[in-house]
Amino acid sequence: YSSSPRGGAFFVLGPVLHIVVVGFHHKKGCQVEFSYPPLMPDEGHDSNLLPEEWKYLPFVALPDGAHNYQEDTVFFHLPPLSGDMKCVYGVSCYRQIEAKALKVRQADVTRETVQKSVCVLSRVPLYGLLQAKLQLITHAYFEEKDFSQISILKELYEHMNGSLRGSSLEGSQVYLGLSPRDLILHFRHKVLILFKLILLEKKVLFYVSPVNRLVGALMTVLSLFPGMIEHGLVDSSHYRPRGSLSEDPGLVESVSGAEEFVSVSVTDLAGASLELEGAEPARPASADNNHLKPPSRSSPDSSESDWETLDPSVLEEGGPKEEAAAAAAAADLQPDAFDSESGTPITVQPQAAGEQNVTQGLVSGLEEDQHGLPLAIFTKGYLCLPYMALQQHHLLSDVTVRGFVAGATNILFRQQRHLSDAIVEVEEARIQIQDPELRKTLALTTADLRFADYLVKHVTENRDDVFLDGTGWEGGDEWIRAQFTLYLHSLLSSTLQQDNERLLADYGAPFITAWKITHNYRVWCSNKHPGMTAITPGSVQNSERGKKIGNAMMTTSRSMVQTGKAVGQSVGGALTSAKSAMSSWFSTLAQPAPITSPEAQEPPSEVKP
Repeated sequence: YSSSPRGGAFFVLGPVLHIVVVGFHHKKGCQVEFSYPPLMPDEGHDSNLLPEEWKYLPFVALPDGAHNYQEDTVFFHLPPLSGDMKCVYGVSCYRQIEAKALKVRQADVTRETVQKSVCVLSRVPLYGLLQAKLQLITHAYFEEKDFSQISILKELYEHMNGSLRGSSLEGSQVYLGLSPRDLILHFRHKVLILFKLILLEKKVLFYVSPVNRLVGALMTVLSLFPGMIEHGLVDSSHYRPRGSLSEDPGLVESVSGAEEFVSVSVTDLAGASLELEGAEPARPASADNNHLKPPSRSSPDSSESDWETLDPSVLEEGGPKEEAAAAAAAADLQPDAFDSESGTPITVQPQAAGEQNVTQGLVSGLEEDQHGLPLAIFTKGYLCLPYMALQQHHLLSDVTVRGFVAGATNILFRQQRHLSDAIVEVEEARIQIQDPELRKTLALTTADLRFADYLVKHVTENRDDVFLDGTGWEGGDEWIRAQFTLYLHSLLSSTLQQDNERLLADYGAPFITAWKITHNYRVWCSNKHPGMTAITPGSVQNSERGKKIGNAMMTTSRSMVQTGKAVGQSVGGALTSAKSAMSSWFSTLAQPAPITSPEAQEPPSEVKP
């Protein structure tokens, strides 16, 4: 124990801060029923009192519409309780049980069902790992059919702090349950638009039910940013709670007849549902409901299929029909339209990761690697709220909040479209953007489309060299994250070059202009990052030399992953070992090579991405 600034004593902090039970009371609504250690040091374990900073805890732990599902899982973020503390990462497992099944029925149980959530409040962002442990305990807690039996929850606290103490934030355990492969199967080319949206620090709202599908999709997108989940979210929940819901009159306004969003169209994929045949459909009552499924209804913007047509010029209002047709034809990338001789994507070539040591960033304040990553996106009032309760609605328009990536299940969030720059409808795999300038800024270039098509191609096609429990290296989760790391490395390196207009054109001039004035880019540019000297600038690496380097890197990485699995290493550790072993010779080989392919130098003039 140690002295507390609030008076009394508190437990010495381990990775897990508290185990909390939140229940639904028929008169009082959602409330904390149990906490260990107590949330308020001077109160008992059964106190309903909360620190002011955590007043929304009951509402994010027991989400809107929870009664519609037998069980659900929530990831959420809470603000720090003191200036020297970082974001608190929450995982909540919800279940409900019929009241008549209880062995001990307390007097205040007057409804037919009892709804409760068991939560872990943690100092480390190990969402999937915490969820796996918590689901087992929650199931056992409900099986007791006597919620006064809290010894199992105290044991959970001790067990988690014992097993997680000293856990590394490097390696595959950080990404447990987050599958970029499922994300690309569902969103396809649009994943790159989501990536760029967040780079621009826009107000992005994800929307779907149940909550586990919501937080799964949102956090998987963030896992594509190198180091973001491990080190980039520590300042992502600094917000001020509001006094009461009634202070937000806009919340109860009926929003109807507003200007419809224009959907960001990405690709016409006839029979896309067939490509997702192996994906499990959503099962409301399932605990492993993180798998995304294809759209269940056609988009109102497309009568051809469940997926929007890939037509970059649709983002430019009033464009000539001839240009639109040419763009659609050029962008409708079939597998044979891709450079079939290349073993690597046209847009990036593998680079050595080098050492994964992180140091405190002088400007960002985040733990950074040698490339200055993660980028300082979720800092200075840019929030990450994987699940946002209705009581937090005021944060969408709070003057102290400059932007957010947030998830919601309540339809009121989606109806108030003017409060977000983009609404991501996960069920339909649609990105709705109101501002025509932002649509133009996010239009994927020819090089972007080739990169996205390369990802989709490798994820959707069947491979014979499948390993690692059915997930191969090429087209697998680790591979996808590696591709986005290379994309971001090349993008950053290109911005540092002199006379780099042609290099940056591959990413889109409007996008580059908008990105360079963001907080995260200015912070990154304000310091030197030694790892960038080994990165090849430019996204078009179409030379034979680049292909050979890429093939060698892929082969070595795949071999090391297989070896790592055999000796019990993690996927992340094996890849790090492989890349470190290659770094000595890779920096010599991976120098900018002359582009000999004429078609690689200039995109088709008739295509206006």
